[in-house]
Amino acid sequence: MDKPNLKDMSLPEIEAFIASLGKEKYRAKQIVKWLYQHGATTFGEMTTLARDFRAKLSGIARISQPEIVNIQTSRDSTKKILFKLEDGLFIESVLIPGKNHWTLCVSTQAGCRMACSFCLTGKHGFRRNLLPSEITGQVTMARFNTPEGKDIKNIVMMGMGEPMDNYENTLKALGIITTELGPVFSPRRITISTCGLAPIIPRLGKDICVNLAVSLNAPDNETRSLLMPVNRKHPLEELLRVCRDYPMPRRRKLTFEYILMEGVNDSTDDAERLSRLLRGIRCKLNLIPLNEFPGSPFKTPSEEDVNAFREILIKHHYTAIIRTSKGSDILAACGQLAAV
Repeated sequence: MDKPNLKDMSLPEIEAFIASLGKEKYRAKQIVKWLYQHGATTFGEMTTLARDFRAKLSGIARISQPEIVNIQTSRDSTKKILFKLEDGLFIESVLIPGKNHWTLCVSTQAGCRMACSFCLTGKHGFRRNLLPSEITGQVTMARFNTPEGKDIKNIVMMGMGEPMDNYENTLKALGIITTELGPVFSPRRITISTCGLAPIIPRLGKDICVNLAVSLNAPDNETRSLLMPVNRKHPLEELLRVCRDYPMPRRRKLTFEYILMEGVNDSTDDAERLSRLLRGIRCKLNLIPLNEFPGSPFKTPSEEDVNAFREILIKHHYTAIIRTSKGSDILAACGQLAAV
């Protein structure tokens, strides 16, 4: 464990590490390609490197990433992957089927400290932040160890944890995922979801151009603070101010996610107030009927109420999509991940 893990390093860091061994800088690029484009898990597989150099690397460095323990398959073909980390903790990722591709939902923390009342992950508390290798490792393990891997086109950081609460490691992982020597995912194919850590959002906009999804879930501070404790520290006024300033390419929109809960935030009055709240923000809305879990304090609203809520948003000229949750029968849908 005291050997440095190359999968926790960016390309410049690997270049510096290789230079300290007296080797050419371009060898670092070869290593990165082996790790992320070929899925190498040992130095012995890196056949473009000299044998004695591979042996030396094996003695002073390591390659480590999460281990796939189990894969569950839903009735709708969604797959939930259980990963084991080096310290024995577990995390989950989800493979979500699309029309001609798959989307991988990635975790950034073991557990979560945000304690949103409608989310099963938060009910199990926070264990620790994931390392860059544990974030990118979910991508490489899914890509090279599942039949769907070659068809993964989108990455969403909406799994266990709050990405903005593990900002540096998440940003480093994003840099690796989007580099031309890495798994080669375009930033426009990557979405980060946040519960609303408002001070970090401007940093993300400056550091990397990816899609942003903000979990809103209420049109007023009182309701949102009951559902999401983060709102007590960063209320709607602060959150929406940074959302208005978030730099999005011309043809893209900010996404607001709104989990509908029966009798809590799903009324037509809620929809009208939400329409007024978001006025002037170039955005779209994903409406997500609550995914219940054992012991959930909230209920899924009726289809009629969900449709009525959407119609009001459309009337006010918003793009509003009812997002059909997948994998709920294996607790793989939004808000259901727990890895226990």
